[in-house]
Amino acid sequence: MEDPAAFRSLDSSANRASDSYARVLSMRTLYLRPAVASLRPECAVLHVDPLLRELIIEIVRIGQLRIQNRIECALHDLLIAELERASPVPIVLVLPTDQRALAVARIVIANPASSISLKSMCASAGVSVRTLERTFRREVGIDFECWRRQVRLMKAVELLVGGHSVKEVAFSVGYQHSSAFVALFRATFGTTPKAWISALERLG
Repeated sequence: MEDPAAFRSLDSSANRASDSYARVLSMRTLYLRPAVASLRPECAVLHVDPLLRELIIEIVRIGQLRIQNRIECALHDLLIAELERASPVPIVLVLPTDQRALAVARIVIANPASSISLKSMCASAGVSVRTLERTFRREVGIDFECWRRQVRLMKAVELLVGGHSVKEVAFSVGYQHSSAFVALFRATFGTTPKAWISALERLG
C-alpha cells in the first residue's frame, strides 16, 4: 500500500511527480477471497488512513489469518470493513467522450483556477447544464464538480512537486484561501500538502 498516493498528472511535466513518488513506494500484498468482501470490481487506488495502514501491517506480519483465532477473525472483519469504506484516490483523469462535455472538460483542464461558471462553459459548448451533468455521471462515473476537484488536485500535486508553496498552489488551482485547499487535500489523501511534500523530500 502507499502513502503518499500516486498520481498521473495532467501533462508530461508531471513525470517529476511519478519519479519522486517511486522513491517512497512501499508494497504489501493481501489476498482476499472474492466471496468475503463486496469490494469494487475495478482496479482502484484507495486512501489508506492510519487504522487501515496498521491493520495491513499487522495482518501481513501474521500471515494467513486463522478462523479459530478470535483476535485474527476480528482483524479480518475489521480489515474488510475498512477496505469497503476506504475512499478511492484519483490516479488518472477520465474524460467524457461526448464532444460537448469534452469541450467543457478541456476548458477546466486548460485553467483549473478559472472562475467561469458551469452555466457559461455549457453555453459556449452548446449544451445545457442538466445534460452535461447527466453525461458526466454516465461517461465519467462522477458528477462534474467532483471531476473538477480531481483536476485541481492532480494539478496541485504537479505544482507541489515542482517546488511551489502551498499558498501558491492553492491560488493556482482556484482557491482564494489556502485553508480550503488544505482541507480538500487532507480529506482526499489523509495528510496535508506540506506533510505530503516533506515525505517526498526526506526520501528523495
